[in-house]
Order: sequence, then C-alpha cells, then structure tokens
Amino acid sequence: FVKKFTSLSSKEAKELRKKLEEHQIIKLQPEHISKIIDILPEDSTELNKLFVDVDLDEDETKKILDTIKEFK
Repeated sequence: FVKKFTSLSSKEAKELRKKLEEHQIIKLQPEHISKIIDILPEDSTELNKLFVDVDLDEDETKKILDTIKEFK
C-alpha cells in the first residue's frame, strides 16, 4: 500500500535532503525540506503552497525545483 505513494527510496530521499541543505537557503527549515521530499512539487505554485509563513524568491524557488527534477 505504501509503495503506491512513495516515489523515492530512503537513499534517494536522504540524498535529496542533503542537496537541498547544500543550497543553504536560510528560509528553508528542516520541516520544509521534509514536506518537499514528501510531495515533490513540480512547479513554483505547488512549492509555494507548502510555505505558509515563508516567501521564497524566484532564485530560491528555481534552485529547489531544479534539485527536485534531478530525482524524478
């Protein structure tokens, strides 16, 4: 059942977390990274829906989405 919803292996998820942390985006908290890994947003609209209290600028959004695309 869980395999239907899991799109990344634990190894891939850890690697994605590491790459997102390497961007050193101050606004990006550990809980935000977890949400990103769970949902894997495909565009800026989906990504911005994850952040209620944070506004990412265009460059930060692009870095995050480009990193996610590497794992799809």
